[in-house]
Amino acid sequence: MATIGPFSFPSSGFDAVIFDCDGTLIDSMPAHLDSWCDALSVYGARGVFKEDVFMAMGGRPTRDIVVELNDEYDLKLDPEEVAFAKREAFLKRLNRLTLIDEVAAFAESLRGKVPMAVASGGSRMVVEKSLRAVEISDWFDEVVTADDVKEGKPSPEVFLRAAELLGVDPAKCLALDDAPAGIMAAQRAGMQVLTIPTPLVSSVA
Repeated sequence: MATIGPFSFPSSGFDAVIFDCDGTLIDSMPAHLDSWCDALSVYGARGVFKEDVFMAMGGRPTRDIVVELNDEYDLKLDPEEVAFAKREAFLKRLNRLTLIDEVAAFAESLRGKVPMAVASGGSRMVVEKSLRAVEISDWFDEVVTADDVKEGKPSPEVFLRAAELLGVDPAKCLALDDAPAGIMAAQRAGMQVLTIPTPLVSSVA
């Protein structure tokens, strides 16, 4: 095991590594939560998305979350409209994004040594802009997003697609994720899973 900061990462036993983006590579969850609050307020649903609920739903596509909020709070929010408003609010906060240093250091240590991909529940536009904002977009061989699959996390599809693009057997992939939906998705994909604890994201803890 290689130790970077307070957290240990494996140094062998995998042929490829697949990273979640938000909350795993990038400290973006506070910006995402504020963006959700802005978007929901526009549509008269201020205050329905508490931080604990938000963290529990992390990693899932925006539209899926809106559908669940509708069911949970008897709302009639349009998933497409809220998703658009949330995306626009988030793009205004890209300057708030920072790397999660321990995970980024692990990824950087693997550059040129093993294939790497990002597998995110976010949209391609948001994920790519986020990676560029923290200057790591060129670290990864592939980026797979919610736009590239039929079912978002906790379906394993996004991780399986990433492994396919990398040309590596899922069982030989190491997946890193922080959210329950992402962890479940990687497990369902048959990958080795490293859970990134929330305390690594100091502004969320």
